[in-house]
Amino acid sequence: MEFFAVKGGRPLEGTVAVHGAKNSALPILAATLLARGESVLHNCPDLTDIQTALEILAALGCRVRREGRTVLVDTTDCTGTAVPDELMGRMRASVLFLGSLLARGGEAAASWPGGCALGARPIDLHIRAFQALGTEVLDREGRLLCRTRGLRGCRMALPFPSVGATENAMLAACGAAGVTIIHNAAREPEIQDLQGFLRSLGADVRGAGTGEIVIRGGVPLHPGEYTIMADRIVTATYLCAVAAAGGEGEFFGSDGAALLPVLDALEQTGCRIRREPDRVRIWQAGKAAGIGSVTTGPYPGFPTDAQPLLAAVLAGGRGETRITETIFDSRFRYVESLRTMGARIRVEGTTAWITGTPLRGADLEADDLRGGAALTIAALGAEGESRILSPFHIDRGYERLEKAFQALGGRIRRMNE
Repeated sequence: MEFFAVKGGRPLEGTVAVHGAKNSALPILAATLLARGESVLHNCPDLTDIQTALEILAALGCRVRREGRTVLVDTTDCTGTAVPDELMGRMRASVLFLGSLLARGGEAAASWPGGCALGARPIDLHIRAFQALGTEVLDREGRLLCRTRGLRGCRMALPFPSVGATENAMLAACGAAGVTIIHNAAREPEIQDLQGFLRSLGADVRGAGTGEIVIRGGVPLHPGEYTIMADRIVTATYLCAVAAAGGEGEFFGSDGAALLPVLDALEQTGCRIRREPDRVRIWQAGKAAGIGSVTTGPYPGFPTDAQPLLAAVLAGGRGETRITETIFDSRFRYVESLRTMGARIRVEGTTAWITGTPLRGADLEADDLRGGAALTIAALGAEGESRILSPFHIDRGYERLEKAFQALGGRIRRMNE
């Protein structure tokens, strides 16, 4: 059994480079299918979710190789149209390959996607986007079959600014005849990164970062070369670790512009933060103070992925905070483990009330990616020793998280028994 062994109670100090963004790399890897030939992606993180995406590409007939942080994808011989069930079950973002497959060849098939158990995460918005573009979508005993005789541009309005649905609509629209306009599109920085890569392929896409994205489809595409943005949630994780344990840290690769709500919340806890063009610095002396209330929301609101990270800081601090979750209905799964450490947290529906108190080490189960990272943060700030079980969930979104925390002086090791 693999686990993280953590000894808390020591302030952190050091410098760490932030790796590429998982939530940018996944749709960009899917987008390589749009152009025949070899595309080159720099700063592509080495994560289990990324490995799953590369295996999907290989199963579809692509040639894939990694050279350090650079991944090369040659789609010349790609003839597959179905994502293997086993790979689809590993990761929810596997659904993003459907939009690219439809644009490439007019056909795509996959089982329902897997991933972290965060409650209801329907893909009906993806399906509605495909249908609006002229795709027939059938459900055959839990398997999605998507076919089109020709995608056609359209206007579509998403009832909710879903990141995945926006990305899938953008990918499919690149292969549609005419102009597609996506209203109420997600505005996340990762959407802008996808637009950047699509433009490197020669696609005519504009508006990412706003609520309206316009794609002129049918444009001849060619392979591209692109550098993936730094991961803003990984940056938030490192910042929250220092906020929980105390000390100071410097994190290269991000200027923090995509994390303003998180930086604001951390400053309210008592942290000092300085943004520079290529890095973010943080100082924390003493225990984090309660900050009143935080509500998650679509970008530019407080990111749901950072909610467990901030909760771990506040649980071991002082004072009271109310956190309301508006994106995922089971995002508070990590709370029970924090209670095992002595945390005083009350959850009612979509709201958690946190009263800061000293935490103690315990054996903890990482049930999902961000919840597992939050437990690791809490363990670094707690007194005594903790074991974080099932770190494979954490590995889905972090390159050897224990190594980053070791670089900050954290007493953490990956162990087997």
